[in-house]
Amino acid sequence: MKVVEIQLNLWDRIYYFLGNDLILNHGDYVVVEANQNLEVGKVVGFKEMSEKEIQALPEEEKPSPVIRKATLSDLEVLESNEKQKESALEVCKKMIEKNKLEMKLVDAQFSFDGKKVTFAFIADGRIDFRSLVKDLTRHFQKNIRLQQLGVRDEAKINGDIGACGITQCCKTHLKLLGNVNAEQAELQQVSHRGAERLSGICGRLKCCLRYENDLYKELSANFPALGSIVKTPRGKGEVVEWHILKQTVNVRLEEDKVSIVEVPLANIKH
Repeated sequence: MKVVEIQLNLWDRIYYFLGNDLILNHGDYVVVEANQNLEVGKVVGFKEMSEKEIQALPEEEKPSPVIRKATLSDLEVLESNEKQKESALEVCKKMIEKNKLEMKLVDAQFSFDGKKVTFAFIADGRIDFRSLVKDLTRHFQKNIRLQQLGVRDEAKINGDIGACGITQCCKTHLKLLGNVNAEQAELQQVSHRGAERLSGICGRLKCCLRYENDLYKELSANFPALGSIVKTPRGKGEVVEWHILKQTVNVRLEEDKVSIVEVPLANIKH
């Protein structure tokens, strides 16, 4: 079954919907029901899912039908909501200061039907924002939702050009921000470059470390462990370094404890 991937805003998750008989293309805007409100979202992709995969999704993530393609009047409402964003952010910032909360406001999102305002923020640890929600509800006379984001999400909204010189992946094609950790940098043998060179605008490890990680895992599967003793055409020795892409290892020979030779993996015996 073909499902439509729809994004309501840059920092929210991807939602699945059924296109039914609608002719939809990448980049189209559509009206959908999400989070108990009418919303306008953007088509960011399509995915084939079996009935079994759909049934395995949590109840709130199971795809419902797209209501319609967005009309000109729908897009005008969307534009009007966007114009309210700056003033809403200013109000929220003042109320954050009033309640003395340690949180950084990132974005505001009005639901298409005008019934709800969602404020996105980042903070260290959990925040008790119950008093803030009461103040915002009283001011806007709408349902208020506060959503805590990570620093990667903030960069996705406000970032621009990456260290590579092109627009950040998270602002173009990267739909989901997955886990990136130091083990991936270690496996790809780039950890020696230091945190500054390996970090993106968000201050975390660059998402592009994920791109080749599966290949590195596959290529390194048969490598002997560092520190292990192996047999080479030049004699026994200790494995001191891997060259994953070259499929070779550096071995310190037992004979003189000084000579290090580079040996193809195919010529190594455990």
